[in-house]
Amino acid sequence: MERSHDTPRPVRAHRRTRLGAVAVTTAVAATVLSLVAAPPDAIQGQAQRLMYVHVPAAWTAFLMFFVVAAASAMVLTRGGRRWDALARACAELGVGMTALAIAEGSMWGHSAWGTWWTWDPRLVTTALMLVLYAGYLAVRGLPGEPVRRARRSAVLGLAAFAVVPLVHFSVLWFRTIHQPPTLLRPEVSAPPIEPLMLAALLTSVLAFTTTALWFVRRRVPALVDGPAEMPAAPVAERGRDAAPPAPAAPAAVSPAADVVPAAPVPAGAGEPT
Repeated sequence: MERSHDTPRPVRAHRRTRLGAVAVTTAVAATVLSLVAAPPDAIQGQAQRLMYVHVPAAWTAFLMFFVVAAASAMVLTRGGRRWDALARACAELGVGMTALAIAEGSMWGHSAWGTWWTWDPRLVTTALMLVLYAGYLAVRGLPGEPVRRARRSAVLGLAAFAVVPLVHFSVLWFRTIHQPPTLLRPEVSAPPIEPLMLAALLTSVLAFTTTALWFVRRRVPALVDGPAEMPAAPVAERGRDAAPPAPAAPAAVSPAADVVPAAPVPAGAGEPT
């Protein structure tokens, strides 16, 4: 039987508590920097502050989908419930972060472009990424033999990752109204952003990342330690070491059953001659 963890449960709980404390601390710092310290954008005004949620959410989605691909590769090469659970947990969080990035981007686009949605390459590829990984989670929910389902999901998890670089580089490869990457621009040595804005953005990215790690560290043990999905082996396949069936308990006998009824007396046997 596969061991789900090598670390004692209290130690794992303590580590998750410390990680949660780091996540809360960075979230508070990111909130203060984003809403108070960082100045508003000179052109977009206060609407630019949506960047401090939109960009970290997209980054977290990319990170989670990368882990899905890596864990899927481990499922195909080594197997194991832990890798399969890691892929599932990261996919769940990645889908949520992608939906959040699309929602925030829609509000930001309505302020900057005057529309909630446009068929821009960045928006279209991001929506495609959301649909692919939502489909991945749907495939995981299909009935079937658990090991075969895990391998089938792993193949899809690896294939779906091809859309992630397409989303990131869509603003560089295609004609788009979406602004190019602020931090990961290959042709720019220094990010074109005010220092306080950069500090708020990086702190927000750190807050989202640590929160995502905290979520995954809680979700994976819950999936691994849950009830096993492997069906019970038939009786014929359990081998000679299987315990024989317990003998049936003897039927209960009532006290009245031990009393032998008296033989009938022939007519006239007791009468005097």
